[in-house]
Amino acid sequence: MQVNVSTRHGHLSPASQSKIANKVSRLKRYFDRITALNVTVDLGNQALPAVEIVASAEHFHDMVSHERAAQLWRSIDGAVQKLEQQLRKHKEKVRDHKHVQSGRRV
Repeated sequence: MQVNVSTRHGHLSPASQSKIANKVSRLKRYFDRITALNVTVDLGNQALPAVEIVASAEHFHDMVSHERAAQLWRSIDGAVQKLEQQLRKHKEKVRDHKHVQSGRRV
């Protein structure tokens, strides 16, 4: 799985970038078909930093989560939590779809 961390309108230290990459890489345990995670941190508004996470998975469309909070780490945690919910819901749909019996009877 490939993790990309980029910044708009500012700069993050390499330590912060690696911390973000470690936090986001935990999403792999919710859905193992994730191929890439792109994290964009927008520091244009210092009072409300925004975070966007895009998860690319094989055989499925990209999942996106946005979060804006007063502190950078809260916005990262919020975006990760939103993406966790999306991945759980998708995994349940895939798992339940395989076990649904058709309504047709012969």
